[in-house]
Amino acid sequence: MSQILKIASYNIHKGMSPLNQNFVLHGVRQALKTLDPDLVFLQEVQGAHHSLAKKIPTWPSDAQHEYLAGDVLFSAYGSNAHYQLGHHGNALLSRFPILHRSNHDLTLHRFEQRGLLYCQLDLPSWQQPLHAFCVHLNLRASDRRKQLQLMVKAIGEQVPVDEPLVLAGDFNDWRGEVSAILQGELGMNEAFQALHGTHARSFPARMPFFSLDRIYTRGFEIQTAEVLMGAPWRSLSDHAPLYATMARDLSGVHKK
Repeated sequence: MSQILKIASYNIHKGMSPLNQNFVLHGVRQALKTLDPDLVFLQEVQGAHHSLAKKIPTWPSDAQHEYLAGDVLFSAYGSNAHYQLGHHGNALLSRFPILHRSNHDLTLHRFEQRGLLYCQLDLPSWQQPLHAFCVHLNLRASDRRKQLQLMVKAIGEQVPVDEPLVLAGDFNDWRGEVSAILQGELGMNEAFQALHGTHARSFPARMPFFSLDRIYTRGFEIQTAEVLMGAPWRSLSDHAPLYATMARDLSGVHKK
């Protein structure tokens, strides 16, 4: 059995342009539609902002993740950062029904409120569910190491070792420490590293230099992996999105 999945991971910068000069969420929606994705892992999604909703005439009536999903995709949202005017967090858009959703708190201090969104997905003709995790980690390496251990524990407790798994998001891992830990602890491989031998450069969007965004998988064969650069992406966020296609690989499932 084999099925191709089209997956994107994107820090959408709360729907604002790279320098926060323009509200570009409508452009993000149109750009994502051109990918015809099966799954989209989103970070910095504005669940609500009462001031901007009044100030910006084109602000959608739905929450950002619901607006981006439209009538085509299912959506789930995990609120992490809370403040007087609203909140933001991670979101998952899925072509497939969402059987379960939960949000794990990874916050270590009040200056960076982070979380791990977990969704269990029902794919037609698959005998096992697909486990999807979306994350945004802290900027400090010492914080990320602590969050990684929390994340590994949460995933290990919820996902059987013989079931397919995708973890994607903004890892802020400019030191390149995350991949070895996830491979050793969970048997996960990073899509770009597996295919091209190196992590993708995705930040800043206009001239990507830092490898902050990742797509990790278990139980899949990576077929393509690319950073989406140039128009229209360079004007839609400070991050460039990652895009990968992969096929279910029953022989590649990690076993301890």
